[in-house]
Amino acid sequence: MTTTLLRNGRVIDPANQRDETADLLIIDGRIADHSAIPNPQSPIEEIDCTGLVVAPGLIDLHVHLREPGQSAKETIASGTKAAAAGGFTSVVCMPNTSPGIDNASVVAWVKDKAQKEACVNVFPSGAITKGGAGEELAPIGSMFKAGIVALTDDGRCVQNHELMRRALEYAGMFGLPVMDHCQDYNLVGKGVIHEGAVSTALGLPGWPAIAEEIIVQRNVQLAELTGTPIHCQHISCAGSVRILRRARARGIPVTGEICPHHIALTDEAVRSYDTNYKMNPPLRTQSDVDAILEGIADGTLTILASDHAPHCAFEKEVEFDQAPFGILGLETELALFLDILIHQKKAIDLPRLIEMYTLNPATLLKLDRGTLSAGAIADVTLIDPGLEWTFDKNASFSRSRNTPFHGRELKGRAVRTIVAGKTVWSV
Repeated sequence: MTTTLLRNGRVIDPANQRDETADLLIIDGRIADHSAIPNPQSPIEEIDCTGLVVAPGLIDLHVHLREPGQSAKETIASGTKAAAAGGFTSVVCMPNTSPGIDNASVVAWVKDKAQKEACVNVFPSGAITKGGAGEELAPIGSMFKAGIVALTDDGRCVQNHELMRRALEYAGMFGLPVMDHCQDYNLVGKGVIHEGAVSTALGLPGWPAIAEEIIVQRNVQLAELTGTPIHCQHISCAGSVRILRRARARGIPVTGEICPHHIALTDEAVRSYDTNYKMNPPLRTQSDVDAILEGIADGTLTILASDHAPHCAFEKEVEFDQAPFGILGLETELALFLDILIHQKKAIDLPRLIEMYTLNPATLLKLDRGTLSAGAIADVTLIDPGLEWTFDKNASFSRSRNTPFHGRELKGRAVRTIVAGKTVWSV
């Protein structure tokens, strides 16, 4: 029997509306009540958590681990090490791999690989359509039996509304949420950055905000029609926030997530032509950032995530319009959100931030995680919200280095990550 006692931390457990200075006991990989100690004289590992937040293990439901098929960019082993260093005990991997996660056999491969090599929990998502091509539904039932926790064609968007409706109806039969990358291809065209003053000045094809907003509205109407929850990924513009706000007020089962780069940066950063600022959806304007912050503050946007998207250096070292979309996120996202939402903008408080990383994603995906209840699996993240540090991409656990946040001074970070009672990373 292994026993660990986390002493004198600020225990924040939104699932139980708990926020107090207390000790937390872990016995054999599960949260335990103090009365469960079989012998007070038995060896106990004690960790002093004075000044730290003791939170349920953080969950990132939007991560590209790139396996199978793209291991030069990232592997399940390297990606989960980066996740642990960011304070995450669970990640949901996206299905746009090679081959894609669009059938039960690939789901089984990912789960087996993760069991052998991952240092945190890996929950696979399955593609909505075969090959993510948006033409024919993937075998949803068999993927569900194989262990997927959600459906998404992330990286792409189902353009056929009738096909999306049928996907939602099938997903509803299995209680699976659908996560959607909201992008109308016809409106995006060849766009590579936000359509506006900066795109005009740089001579780069513009990507209008309405290309996202129109699909968000589509999803609202389909969620209302089918009753199946739709989660809108990486919301980037003010119009999308307004649409979701109205829909949620009417009780429609739609949610939205926000990634840190969409509040930490604007399209002004692209003036450098640095491809590390190229992402999908693109960086927007300051007015969009302000609307997103308002949406976080009023509860319209309920989940925080990274959209961790590693790429090889040679892929990004090309002309801006030729480079792939995406940046790293796992090791910087918590610090960026703490810095911006808590310290700078004071948009929300710590319990709310923890809720957006634990209870809310766990509820959406029906995971047995995101809580410190007695008997729960002991996934725990220790956070120092006031720790000042500088991110060095060269010290990253990821196999890739495509980040715009190298050298950025940050305030707040995870200092220890515990999975099933075992420390998998600490500063």
